[in-house]
Amino acid sequence: MPPIDTAQVAASRRLSVAPMMDWTDRHCRFFHRQISQNALLYTEMVTAPALVRGGALHLLDYDTAEHPVVLQLGGSDPAELRQAARIGAEHGYDQINLNVGCPSDRVQSGCFGAVLMTKPELVAECVAEMQADCAVPVTVKCRIGVDEQEPHDVLPAFIETVRAAGVTEFIIHARKAWLQGLSPKENRDIPPLDYPLVLQMKQQFPDLMISINGGIDTIAAAKPFLDQGLDGVMIGRAAYHQPYDVLALAEAEIFGQTAPDRAEVIDRMLPYIACHLESGGKLHQITRHMLGLFAGVPGARQWRRYLSENAPAADAGVHTVEEAAKRVFASA
Repeated sequence: MPPIDTAQVAASRRLSVAPMMDWTDRHCRFFHRQISQNALLYTEMVTAPALVRGGALHLLDYDTAEHPVVLQLGGSDPAELRQAARIGAEHGYDQINLNVGCPSDRVQSGCFGAVLMTKPELVAECVAEMQADCAVPVTVKCRIGVDEQEPHDVLPAFIETVRAAGVTEFIIHARKAWLQGLSPKENRDIPPLDYPLVLQMKQQFPDLMISINGGIDTIAAAKPFLDQGLDGVMIGRAAYHQPYDVLALAEAEIFGQTAPDRAEVIDRMLPYIACHLESGGKLHQITRHMLGLFAGVPGARQWRRYLSENAPAADAGVHTVEEAAKRVFASA
């Protein structure tokens, strides 16, 4: 199956699931796609050196059912990012996204992620190189600033510089990143949110596609941003921990489609699980992403407990998921 067309990707950006390390792997994305046929999905961040120098092309594996899907790259070497973006496009990803927002120590030491907010000219050079040899759009995910920077000064200047290099789409996490003094986890919650600034960026740059991220955990909270003119909303942890609540409601209220019920989602996962097991994979590699399927409804605890205790077993298989589902529906 070829990548989805540009118009469909543009429509899908209205609700996207954030790239999250150790979470949004290929199995997570396939699971999310069974709930929502329309949301835009992102890979975990893949570093350009891993692809170009390390030859870790297995990191790009995905199922064609995941489309529309975006590859997020991390790096700061323009030539290396050019090669990595080309490789990603050749693998069929619908967009390539440059990470300019991750605040982890590992990212700082590699001079990529949020630290690049201090180097807009380098970011512009990177994306120019990426676009030069890449057949799909290149986008940027950034913060509103880092450390002592003043976001109202820094963010518009950053966007202007990167736009001049040809980028037409930005996903903005509406918090600063404090590279000194806060852990990556604290950086997700402690710096205050500045949603008005992101809305201001859309007004200031009406020609750009601008999506908002940070602290948005329900579709009810997401819709006002779309109503105010933003092109998309990105949801992270809530979409992972309460996937059905977020993605099924997005189908109805953002995309005007009907989502399958939870039982149908499980049924859709079973052939995928069987194929994974036949190829030597382990059940828990998939089911760890499915633990939140019943979040907030009767039987959720039984579902989580049964899968957590039994999926890692050597003889775990499709029957394990079916048994977990029986326990949920019996308690409903």
